[in-house]
Amino acid sequence: MFHLLDDMYRIKVWKSLCSGNFKAMSKLSPLNWPVVRQVKRGDLFGRDKSTQSAKSENLHGRTVEADKVVQSVCPYCAVGCSQRVYVKDDRVVHIEGDSDSPISRGRLCPKGAASEQLVNSATRLTKVKYRAPHATEWQDLDLETAMDMIADRFIASRRNQWQDFDEKGRVLNRTMGVAGLGGATLDNEENYIIKKLFTAAGAVQVENQARI
Repeated sequence: MFHLLDDMYRIKVWKSLCSGNFKAMSKLSPLNWPVVRQVKRGDLFGRDKSTQSAKSENLHGRTVEADKVVQSVCPYCAVGCSQRVYVKDDRVVHIEGDSDSPISRGRLCPKGAASEQLVNSATRLTKVKYRAPHATEWQDLDLETAMDMIADRFIASRRNQWQDFDEKGRVLNRTMGVAGLGGATLDNEENYIIKKLFTAAGAVQVENQARI
């Protein structure tokens, strides 16, 4: 096996000499092998540039090319890990944990570390989609129109399902036509405001699901 490798090396060197490609020959030289460079530079553990190739030496991370870094919070669970969002040409190029955060201390779970894909995914919806009753196709709506439609439906459901008294004449003053379900990214303050809003509207079906 070793004889075969030695013969292959000799053939490569001979071809380089015949073609005048001395640069390629220098790359094939044993003096340029990483292990030899490590010994010559005293880098016994391979942690210096002695193990670095010319190609990898010119590589750099996406964070180097970023125009700015924006601090944000991971959109998934209730932990609220801090993130550093690297932006170039108004586009997110990289997201990593924020080491200054006392909560996450620079760490992110696999979902949080991959949240850049959530922003730049080709399948991400960027417009409000609406499908009318009995329709087979979706149509695009602007945000203001969609919010007005939601408000109208909220008020109509509250009015149509309003209950003043139960069957025994006890006061209820509630609606069963509206319900609220919060997700894991809501903090205490947001949950408080949502609860106040739904309670003021007479809704009693208000819940929070931490794993949505």
